[in-house]
Amino acid sequence: MSFSVPDSLFWTIVLFLAGLGLICVAGDKFVDAAVAIAKRLKIPQIVVGATIVSLGTTLPEILVSTTAVLGKAQSPEISVGNALGSIICNTALIAGIGQLMRPSKEVKQKSVSWRMLFFVGTIALLFLSVLISPAREFIDKNGNPATAAGVVYRVIGIVLVLGFCVYSFLSIRLKDSDGEAEYDENEKVMPMWGALLMLVISAAALFVGAKLLVENGQILALDYLRVPERVVAVTMIALGTSLPELVTTVTSAIKGQGDVGLGNIIGANLFNILLVIGLPATIAGGDAMVFTPTALYLDLPLALLAMVVLIIPMLIRKKGSRVQGAILLLGYIGYCVYSFVAAGA
Repeated sequence: MSFSVPDSLFWTIVLFLAGLGLICVAGDKFVDAAVAIAKRLKIPQIVVGATIVSLGTTLPEILVSTTAVLGKAQSPEISVGNALGSIICNTALIAGIGQLMRPSKEVKQKSVSWRMLFFVGTIALLFLSVLISPAREFIDKNGNPATAAGVVYRVIGIVLVLGFCVYSFLSIRLKDSDGEAEYDENEKVMPMWGALLMLVISAAALFVGAKLLVENGQILALDYLRVPERVVAVTMIALGTSLPELVTTVTSAIKGQGDVGLGNIIGANLFNILLVIGLPATIAGGDAMVFTPTALYLDLPLALLAMVVLIIPMLIRKKGSRVQGAILLLGYIGYCVYSFVAAGA
């Protein structure tokens, strides 16, 4: 399924803008539906943000990674690069913007701490499993031979997918640790069936919008602007597939539903490891899931570091700050500049 029209600059721009508009509208409705579900079920917003919203906004990454391992013309690096790049983008850029706009207040320590521990444990498992796996030769996207630092075996992929099931179960089972859901009893809330329908439609629209934006953005960059392919991968793909999280975070902050945005970032980052890496590894095995030295020794540690900068101060102070947002944004800019320079652009 393709949404691009490469032979026409006009239509490429139209589809690119259509994808951006679709994501903005769908993101707004997605937040409304998620908050309505939280109110109807009387559960904390962070639970909905860390599960339902996160799964919906991670759909573009899941699509890109699964397509990468199933398509013969694709590079085996895409799935790993997409997952780690999205985590860095989610945390450093998107959460950074969210904290600058409206710092988190009254952060629920129990809710955030166990999710952070789950994330750290998952990162550690992935790092160690790749580190002890043997180096392997593979063919990169340009058709040149390259050496991987390690691979993600199918058994690790299965463990990651099972980890997603465990995380989802714990999010529901431990909802009491997230505190009481405080809502106005007299406030009118859309019916459950309407909220669920809106959630599904919005998730589908986010999926289509992200695909429109990424595909046509790549065409504009590569065919018309002549931007190097490495720069496109770092910016267009990682940012494009993370746009649903960006829209959800910004919309949540504007509407005063910051817990939805924070929960979404934490949940989406976990899903990027558990599903975006776990599913392709389960489907195709180690040959399709290779870690280059840069991915293993730079991108993976940086993804963990960004989460530490975001979460640890919140656990200590029980709130976020604009200083955190500024540090995260500057870090993301530095990462992009480094990637640009390293690409020889």
